[in-house]
Amino acid sequence: MIEIAPTEDRTACYALRHTVFVLEQGYTAEGEVDDLDPVSHHLLAQEDGRPIATARVYLSGETAKIGRVCVLAEKRGSGLGADLIVAAVALAREKGALRAVLGAQAHVVGFYDKLGFTAYGEAYDDEGEPHQMMECVL
Repeated sequence: MIEIAPTEDRTACYALRHTVFVLEQGYTAEGEVDDLDPVSHHLLAQEDGRPIATARVYLSGETAKIGRVCVLAEKRGSGLGADLIVAAVALAREKGALRAVLGAQAHVVGFYDKLGFTAYGEAYDDEGEPHQMMECVL
């Protein structure tokens, strides 16, 4: 059984992010944990108590920035990523946000589009990976 819930266990979230972003995708470890982490809400997906996915939601006024979304490789394609985004949007809405934004890796823009996000602005580079800002009115 997979459970997605808000968590205070940032160590588990950071470990997942390190595995996916640093070890698998080649991002630098130095930028992975930043000054938004302590002031963000974190979601953790667990299967039988084992962390398998995470995301964070940072609130700024009426806008929620969803970020650091990652799912372990063996769980991708299962619908877990979509469930995680739905949970992040629900958390943002619950906290009073009227809009959610995120910076999507270019190859997953279609994934977020199916979940109600729309691309805006120019594509940008993040450590050599093209990204696109996307938004969803809540």
